[in-house]
Amino acid sequence: MNNVLARPLELPCGATLKNRIAKAAMSEGMANTANHATLRLDTLYERWARSGAGLLLSGNIQVDRLHLERPLNIVIDDDSGRRQLARLASAGKAHGAHFWAQLSHPGRQVDIAINAAPLAPSAVALDVLRGLGEFAMPRAMTEAQIERAIGQFAFAALEARDAGFTGVSLHAAHGYLISQFLSKLSNTRDDRWGGSLANRARFLLSVLEAVRRAVGPRFPVAIKLNSSDFQRGGFNHEECIELVKMLNGSTLDLLELSGGSLEQPKVMGISLKDEGEDGPPQSTVQREAYFLNFAKDVRDVARMPVMVVGGFRSASVMAAAIEHGELDVVGLGRPMAADPDLPARLLSGAVTVAPRTEDALEIFHVLPWHIMQLERMADGLEPDLALGGPQAADMFGALEARNASALLRHRQLAADRQHPIGDSATTP
Repeated sequence: MNNVLARPLELPCGATLKNRIAKAAMSEGMANTANHATLRLDTLYERWARSGAGLLLSGNIQVDRLHLERPLNIVIDDDSGRRQLARLASAGKAHGAHFWAQLSHPGRQVDIAINAAPLAPSAVALDVLRGLGEFAMPRAMTEAQIERAIGQFAFAALEARDAGFTGVSLHAAHGYLISQFLSKLSNTRDDRWGGSLANRARFLLSVLEAVRRAVGPRFPVAIKLNSSDFQRGGFNHEECIELVKMLNGSTLDLLELSGGSLEQPKVMGISLKDEGEDGPPQSTVQREAYFLNFAKDVRDVARMPVMVVGGFRSASVMAAAIEHGELDVVGLGRPMAADPDLPARLLSGAVTVAPRTEDALEIFHVLPWHIMQLERMADGLEPDLALGGPQAADMFGALEARNASALLRHRQLAADRQHPIGDSATTP
């Protein structure tokens, strides 16, 4: 069993992952107010670099500082953070793992305090429960704004490569901008970027092509894609299969499968809306990993390696999925916030089941609890498994409020320096 997880994997570009376990992307929110990497992020990723995983994926690195998933995301949209980015890349690679930058643009999924007029494929409001954030009505992107966003992904990928990251992953899942283009619910355009699946996929394929041109043929490029949005009328599993066939003609090195969005948080294992055609039939099959039911369909048509993230806990299930040809790489997220040495312990056989910390938490405490464990590791501490869910939620709420205030103060100071009171640029 463990030998299966320990097998190396050669990617189409020629790079090799030393085993089949990846640390999946988890949002860190630990940049400074200039949205540059910090020493705390270095500490966190050096800790995971010792985990034994063959691949580490960063949390969201945004390609546009006006569009943030959290206030203190890292942003690569100019060259101002190169030194800090190189230091972070070095920390993540310190013990021989691949370290890939997950590049993202949240589109309409940005808090209204950070951006009161975000860009999206169409002017369609986000429909979320109260308490999950406040989001403004987005502006439909112009052709020029679409082309600019494609260029932002390519620029960020090249900067990540030059900083020392060993690959990049393009976030096309979870309701972020690329995912918004793919869904008929959020993309109601009637031009070449909307309508048919081929048109809705044009943005993703254009980003992939631009990134590949920027980084060259021997640098790993991955995509994180929803196996389904699990929303009636949204991007579904059948369309996912058709899109994978389109991607077969590309130079993609790894396809990571996930699912859901802020409107439908299936990655947390829950549904808030009607799942549509991909819901009830699949839910009758109880399997440990949320998206494994869909992975085999994708793996049957995909010409590139496939990674699946979401719900894996048992080494036997992980190994069987690889042996049965359902996937090539197992992604572990929350378990590595509770046990940062988990991959090495799975590979050695020291443990056979990953921590199931979410079982003891209320659903809306799961995210805060795990983020607060990352905060501890960034301070050089071990995870605190005794931390209570309500306490973690309070701590996280206070943390995000402080970070948002600090970011907005930084932006205001920068604006004041650029246009001081009395400046001819700001007075009639």
